[in-house]
Amino acid sequence: MAPILIATTNPGKLVEIQDLLPGFELALPRDLGIELDVEETGATYAENAGLKARAYCQASGLVTLADDSGLEVDALDGQPGLHSARYSPVPGARDPDRRALLLRNLSGHARPWTAHFHCTVAIGVPGPDHTVRRVLFAEGDCYGEIIPAERGSNGFGYDPIFLLPELGVTMAELTREQKNTLSHRARAVIAALPVLRALT
Repeated sequence: MAPILIATTNPGKLVEIQDLLPGFELALPRDLGIELDVEETGATYAENAGLKARAYCQASGLVTLADDSGLEVDALDGQPGLHSARYSPVPGARDPDRRALLLRNLSGHARPWTAHFHCTVAIGVPGPDHTVRRVLFAEGDCYGEIIPAERGSNGFGYDPIFLLPELGVTMAELTREQKNTLSHRARAVIAALPVLRALT
């Protein structure tokens, strides 16, 4: 059985996706000596995920799973959205900087600050001679609200300020096992499982 290439270098994403795909043989770009910098120029999550899936699928000749995800805040008309990972204009900005900027931008808006995480997974299917025969997609969403004070030390990105009201905890207060049943990425990868099983 050929492995599935996970097309990301984000360590948080790698851990989540590896946890979500038990029983599959997985490969990471570093395992194959693949170093790509795929520019996310798409106008949608699917376009960006598809760009990454195609590039890594062509480079490896393997079934390739890529994703693009973002946080959409209703009071900010869906921002930061596609630009969630690049939300801060400051060079070298990190997750805490992006969270602080988001909270500053929300400070003049009435609460609750409803929001949702979205994830689109793209699966690149190789053809002969490192071509890409097709790209298939799956999606997942997780709804909640942004809170003004960080809580929890798990997860990454906006997780410490994303509250799941029905549970009373932030995404960063969930265990890895809990997050892998509730998160947008978990829901997208789980939706993609039938396709992955059929391809491997």
